[in-house]
Amino acid sequence: MQTRELGRSDLHIAPLMLGGNVFGWTADETTSFAVLDAFVANGGNAIDTADGYSVWVPGHVGGESETIIGKWLRQRGRRDDVVIATKVGWEVNADNKGLKKDYILRAVEGSLKRLGTDYIDLYQSHKDDPTTAVEETLEAYAQLVKAGKVRTIGASNFTAARLGESLAASAAHGFPRYETLQNLYNLYDRTDFEQQLVPLLLEEQISAIPYYGLAAGFLTGKYRDAADLQKSPRGAGVGQKYLNEKGLALLPALDAVANRQQATPAQVALAWLMQAPGVTAPIASATSVGQVTELLEATELRLTAEDVETLESARPVPVAK
Repeated sequence: MQTRELGRSDLHIAPLMLGGNVFGWTADETTSFAVLDAFVANGGNAIDTADGYSVWVPGHVGGESETIIGKWLRQRGRRDDVVIATKVGWEVNADNKGLKKDYILRAVEGSLKRLGTDYIDLYQSHKDDPTTAVEETLEAYAQLVKAGKVRTIGASNFTAARLGESLAASAAHGFPRYETLQNLYNLYDRTDFEQQLVPLLLEEQISAIPYYGLAAGFLTGKYRDAADLQKSPRGAGVGQKYLNEKGLALLPALDAVANRQQATPAQVALAWLMQAPGVTAPIASATSVGQVTELLEATELRLTAEDVETLESARPVPVAK
């Protein structure tokens, strides 16, 4: 499978990253291993996780996803075959959050231990910490890169202004710079990313690795009315955000392109992202081997100008009350 460079780093990944947020949550260890096996066997090589996955589950303390990935790496002996991306800064608990230097240096040790590795390929600021100067955060990353514990750094959930400030600090002080940005972006959630962030990403050669590429599953087409929301634990959130006139207008457009391409709506939604300016690889999660196969097939899909026009011209149609 053809790979793409992450920013100006020496990391190269397939055009799709596997999201690890479901590992230990909606995918148990056995299922997670099967998903990871299928992903790598079919050409995938980049796995995204975080120390905060999955603190939202009752009884979880964070690090569950990293632990499962670490067990898989050890049992399969695949560390050299994959790019491991994890994150720091999300609120794991009241005493473990943010991007202060001392916390990052402490948190990375936990991630390394859970992942069972000596280094992290891509270490990301999970979300901006406005209480901490960007220089302090970047100084911590510089120390980790120098020590060989981190190869490349990235940002997530940053505004264009804060990302620009960080890039300026890296240039001024000789710190490592953010080579990737992991923000929300998909066919539904577009305006802020395209207007505020894409110009900066293109100018600075920073790779977008957007999350929620399938809008929490909505763009797969499985949620078409209120009754469908019971299909998964994500259903309630999907209904609140996407099951509206704007979202429902996208589904027939996805269906039309999928029929032309003999593909699925999910594959079309991901292919659109892979062809979007500034995007290196969208992130998508899977809870079965079948889903992994479907997602990876999107890397071979080439949308035509007509397809893109169909998707981007979809307009809300008032829903009968």
